[in-house]
Amino acid sequence: MKSTKSAGRYAKALLELALDQNKIEVIEGNMEQILTVAADAHDFQVFLNSPLIKVDKKIEVIKSIFGNFDALSLSFLELVANNGRESLITEIATAFLGQLKEHRGIVPVTIVSAQALDAKTKEQITAKIKAAVQGTLEITETIDETLIGGFIVRMGDHQIDASVSNQLNRLKQELVK
Repeated sequence: MKSTKSAGRYAKALLELALDQNKIEVIEGNMEQILTVAADAHDFQVFLNSPLIKVDKKIEVIKSIFGNFDALSLSFLELVANNGRESLITEIATAFLGQLKEHRGIVPVTIVSAQALDAKTKEQITAKIKAAVQGTLEITETIDETLIGGFIVRMGDHQIDASVSNQLNRLKQELVK
């Protein structure tokens, strides 16, 4: 939890710097590249977390991997490493992209269903969400067959669970009482 708060603070500072210097798209691309490297090379996060590797060596490696980055991104990554927070770099990148979406008025929504939703059902769910939320929806659909039927909508800290498995679990709890 503490690391997530720290990552959020660093991400907010980077977002403010990027806005001030009018480098949003460039910094966004840099943060996406960090996440790509982290996803492709598990060793990258292990390297960042290692207490055996000195900070100056980590900075040197980060600069060699991300040498094509904007000067703002590189100096920011160097600052993070010098503050002993290099293990948070991927979390900071994720938090930055999330805060950037929020700044742009994009609301990420995940719809989990037991099977692929037809266009009409998806449209009805989307219409209800749009009525309750300001901004542009970014919908991600996921299939989870354990739901049996129905759907779950996740939006930030909110979740609407209209799945059959949830209803069966509630019914089971009522019967057990």
